Amino acid sequence: MSAEQPTLPPVRLPADAELARDALAAPLLARAVRLARWAGPETRVGAGGELVDEQLPDAVEVLGLTVTADGADGSDGSDGESFEGTEAYEEAVEEAEILAADAWRLAVDTGLVTVEDGADDETPGRAGPGDNLALLTAGSPQDVLAIWLDGFDAVFADAVVPVLDDLETLVGEDGEIDLESLDWDPEMEGEFLEGVLGNLYLLTVSEGGPGDGPVPLPALAASMVVPDDMGEPTDDVLEQVSDAMMRLDEQFRLLEAIGLVEYQPVDEALMAEADDELAAPVAPIDDEDVSRYGMVRLTTLGLYGVRARMLDAGVDAPAVGDLADKGADALLGGIAGYPEAAARAETAAWLSGRDVVTAARELLHAARGTDAGSPLRRLHCQQALALVGAEAEPAVREVLDDAELGGLARVWLVERGAADVPAPSESMIFWLAIDTIAAQLDADGDLEELQELIEGLTGRHSGFFEAAWRVDHPATAEVLETMGRLHRDKSAAKEARKSAFKARSRSGS
Repeated sequence: MSAEQPTLPPVRLPADAELARDALAAPLLARAVRLARWAGPETRVGAGGELVDEQLPDAVEVLGLTVTADGADGSDGSDGESFEGTEAYEEAVEEAEILAADAWRLAVDTGLVTVEDGADDETPGRAGPGDNLALLTAGSPQDVLAIWLDGFDAVFADAVVPVLDDLETLVGEDGEIDLESLDWDPEMEGEFLEGVLGNLYLLTVSEGGPGDGPVPLPALAASMVVPDDMGEPTDDVLEQVSDAMMRLDEQFRLLEAIGLVEYQPVDEALMAEADDELAAPVAPIDDEDVSRYGMVRLTTLGLYGVRARMLDAGVDAPAVGDLADKGADALLGGIAGYPEAAARAETAAWLSGRDVVTAARELLHAARGTDAGSPLRRLHCQQALALVGAEAEPAVREVLDDAELGGLARVWLVERGAADVPAPSESMIFWLAIDTIAAQLDADGDLEELQELIEGLTGRHSGFFEAAWRVDHPATAEVLETMGRLHRDKSAAKEARKSAFKARSRSGS
């Protein structure tokens, strides 16, 4: 195999300007910006920088969250009674004030407002626009994204805090919250949510994954709870999956507000059943049923945000375009583990704006070598040259006599109908065959396609194995052994194994 490959497949992200527009449109940040612009000398805050209770109605009005005295839809109830004063009205008011308080807290956490903390509600502090507010309009897209990332960090921290239904029972005689009684490990909770977002990211960027489609919440929860080697989950494990689903349901609601995910919550009817028994779906269920258990997908902005956190943690999380300003050696080595489509996009980005002949020379030079990764580099070089036009011909003709590159140079020229292409020698034909199969092995390609390649080569060249074991290529024995395992003709497979033995004896390995 070639050199160590990236931990994750590369993600395709739009330009920073588009991501910045998405960030500014995130509901929670948009509300935080409106409150930051409203903040002024009359804005009063408490000891922790939070808005005092008397300010919350004004903040609600600024955000357009005011609850009318009529029904929630602006009309009277069906029985003609006023909506105001009802329990539903009070709940709507409380929800609006919570949204305003959350937006204010984000504005403080991201530097959109600056606060002078008050000693208490009777001696309030003051607030005003912060330095970062101006950056949202006068700064660069990178400035906007940096502020959004701060907001994501703040929301993430809130998401791992447990929901306290009865706070009074946790307050000790000294007025402090007894955190030990919560059975809450903030580090473990943070690692759990990081893992969930990491799995969701991997599912999104992997070939064969849901791509832009949503992921069922039970599957995501199970990916964190059910051991890989477990067959039928036990009742205890299923209960853990259900607990994880309920926890994630709360967390994804928070993360949706910052624009990280699009989330379809767990059906309220199922939530009601949780008081009796909510089990994660055990039997196979159809698409309509599974959606009731919650569906989630990372937004494009979410991909950007999760990747940023992973990079900060030292995870190798490449993005298409990372290699565009690097040398040809970095390109051919870097895309070694990329899926085909991503490798093509990365190569096209690298070629863009470069002089064709110079780029072709750099690629061919970087493709040379006899190390374990060299066959795959030459394969990617050949694929890169397929993206350039006929103007690269002078650079390609320069390597016609090169033992390692002459074969692929001839293939490129013939495919473009070039004249006066010299015929390859027999040794070059067999060397290219071994090199091509070695590259496919290193790329972990489709098994059926590899079998067809192997059987096609041996079918076109009589006496292939008798000539192949003599090829002076570092991967000759390994390739012949693989051909012996994969060739579906038993006599040919046996001949391949014999040739592999000869090759190993010849090289002394």
